[in-house]
Amino acid sequence: MRRIGLIGGMSFESTAVYYRLINEMVRDRLGGLASADILLHSVNFSEVVELQKAGRWDLAAAHLAASAGKLAQAGADCVLICTNTMHLIADEVQAAVDVPLINIIDETAEALQARELKRPLLLATRYTMEHGFYADGMRKHGIEIMVPDEHDRAAMHDIIFGELCSGTVSDASRARALAMIEKAKAQGADSVILGCTEICLLLDPERLPLPGLDSTAVHACAAVRFALADHEGARVAA
Repeated sequence: MRRIGLIGGMSFESTAVYYRLINEMVRDRLGGLASADILLHSVNFSEVVELQKAGRWDLAAAHLAASAGKLAQAGADCVLICTNTMHLIADEVQAAVDVPLINIIDETAEALQARELKRPLLLATRYTMEHGFYADGMRKHGIEIMVPDEHDRAAMHDIIFGELCSGTVSDASRARALAMIEKAKAQGADSVILGCTEICLLLDPERLPLPGLDSTAVHACAAVRFALADHEGARVAA
């Protein structure tokens, strides 16, 4: 089994989901008491958020690149950045290590393609919805994303940072997010990307007005495929 390196803590709420999903998937594929070989470096999210607010993506890139380097030095065979927003600096992190970085945007795009979905609504932080890196990454795969209007983008950003990253899940916020999906459906969206790794705490991708993809689950599944690629007897991922 190959060793999975996780850059986590952004937030620790979603990193806990990664840990659970990866281990559940490994157990499902190998059976018995099998679990994943994981290295986790959990960063201080408050420091990362301050860099985001200041627009210092260069310093954020250096911070996560150093984290990736520590994981690789400790024996990780791959690296995952356990957040969508910080994939804005994924290229810089990949350049810092010789092991592959499993990119959440590429993996989500391939999951959309497998289901022949081409016009997804992206629900995420304002950084992810507005900076262009996510749309550019999807466009490489022939997918054109939709995003909510400015008012709804601000509301979703506040739900993520003000509630979900602190472990708060609100019925009112769930209703607000579902209303955004209904609006996008009327405008031609054919699917929904839960494009922040905390949104799975709020929305069930199987119970939405449109087909949903949980980027956290997609990313975790890609890590498990990589880890078990050469493992005899592993069940094939669904």
